[in-house]
Amino acid sequence: MKNKFFVGFDTSNYTTSAAVCNADGEVLLNVKVPLSVKDGARGLRQSDAVFGHTQNMPAISTALKKIFEEKFDYEISSVGYSAYPRDISGSYMPCFLVGRSVAAASSALLGAALYPFSHQAGHIMAALYSSHSLGLCQKNFFAFHVSGGTTDILRVSGFENGRFTAERIGGTLDLNAGQVIDRVGVYMGLPFPAGREMEKLALNHTGKIPRYTQSVHALSCNLSGVENKAKAFFDSTKNPSLVSAYTLRAVCDALCILSENLIKIHGESPIVYAGGVMSCSILKERLSAFSERFAAPEFSSDNAAGISLLARSAYLTDNSGG
Repeated sequence: MKNKFFVGFDTSNYTTSAAVCNADGEVLLNVKVPLSVKDGARGLRQSDAVFGHTQNMPAISTALKKIFEEKFDYEISSVGYSAYPRDISGSYMPCFLVGRSVAAASSALLGAALYPFSHQAGHIMAALYSSHSLGLCQKNFFAFHVSGGTTDILRVSGFENGRFTAERIGGTLDLNAGQVIDRVGVYMGLPFPAGREMEKLALNHTGKIPRYTQSVHALSCNLSGVENKAKAFFDSTKNPSLVSAYTLRAVCDALCILSENLIKIHGESPIVYAGGVMSCSILKERLSAFSERFAAPEFSSDNAAGISLLARSAYLTDNSGG
């Protein structure tokens, strides 16, 4: 009997990704190729992202070919892809069209089932997988999706037809946490994305860190003030380590208050922290007071592992015979 494999593609704004998992839900491949961003730039235009993904696809294809050459007696049963950023009406970004095209072509050539998902659902699934919390798929839980493009608090219910049902119940009202970090980092001369370098600088700071007065109300926050204060702070101090520590502490304080308020309002329920910003050890250390369910670093940044796992779940649901 042939082994069943499930492939996922994700073409977010800054990373081209592909992943493969098997029928047991084990991720066998999680390959990521970042898009190039010019020095001093704070991001990419969608047209540049589409072009970048197109350039990266040969490298992705090579990685897929290599893993399949190592396997015998297998079939690719389904192909999943990130079709849109979030599971809400009107959610759309052109960069996801590249992944859709590649996934659709792969599905047609292989005779495999084709499944679209949201980029956000992929992040949640990757966080559940890498934190050994897949049992929550059959339960209700809360998820923080914190990245450069999203800072959402979600109420997530278990699978229906192999898919999450996620309702946004809070989050940022202006800038996303990752946007703040990247904008401050680039302002200080760091490469984009700036999170990793800012974390290193912050960990090297040993002095006191001034507190930022938070703008958090119930489950909503405003983060644009953090950017403005941090930039002014850098202008006056010219100290990148101090400003990095200040910025990350301000973002972390906001997430901690939101986590506290979530528990006060909705009671004790499992919380999952997903998204690229959650790879920061400084944030993880403090937020672990509320939950131990964090995506591992390789599953925090944009990746297709969650999409491949969702493609598996959808296929197994459709072919359960129940």
